[in-house]
Amino acid sequence: MQLNEYERIDKLYAEDIQIIQSSEVFSFSLDAVLLADFPTIPKKGTIVDLCAGNGAVGLFVSRKTAAHIYQVELQEKLADMAKRSIVLNQLEDQMTMYQMDLKDSLTKIPSDSVDLLLCNPPYFENEPQGTKNPNPHLAIARHEIHTNLDEVLAVSSRLLKMNGRFAMVHRPDRFLDILAKMQQHRLAPKRVQFIYPKDGKEANILLIEGIKDGKTAGFKVLPPIFTYDQNGEYTPIIKEKLYGR
Repeated sequence: MQLNEYERIDKLYAEDIQIIQSSEVFSFSLDAVLLADFPTIPKKGTIVDLCAGNGAVGLFVSRKTAAHIYQVELQEKLADMAKRSIVLNQLEDQMTMYQMDLKDSLTKIPSDSVDLLLCNPPYFENEPQGTKNPNPHLAIARHEIHTNLDEVLAVSSRLLKMNGRFAMVHRPDRFLDILAKMQQHRLAPKRVQFIYPKDGKEANILLIEGIKDGKTAGFKVLPPIFTYDQNGEYTPIIKEKLYGR
């Protein structure tokens, strides 16, 4: 496999997936691993990974389903890495990467056709006075420069079929905004889980799942997950997600 300057091949051992990463752009983190392991994964049908970055979430999910996985990523460099990772893992028949703005995804993927939509979007609102990373790849991945929460949810709702599932990883401080906007876009929140760096610390990751046109009853808050124990080691649940049983 051809690697460009500054690129390397990393591995998620739990799913036996290799992924091309680069020190120049946004690399996958625990967020992607948690998101890929959070929702109910359909055994077949269609899955879409919006804001796909270098393809981590879709690649990790691919081992759990026979569904076709479409990935949508704006940045050309990241999309190219994802395409090569698809080939590296011999997943060309199961996965397709589209390098495009997510609001154009309906030109490639029919509306009301998706069984599961996954998204690891930019977390931070695009405030003009706010400090952004000087690396444009990282700034776009982290800040709502080219898209925002409302657009992500609007596009997701249009792509999903009735009773299709939506799953997203985000920041806890956006939780109330996420709940309100999901309901505005016909996505009924169903499950939420908070991830904490360690016991005694505030949550720093939010996982949320919803159903398009689902009922509002039955919302569940799942048990917390702690990333590290008091010795600074990964907790057993995190070790399992990263390295398998």
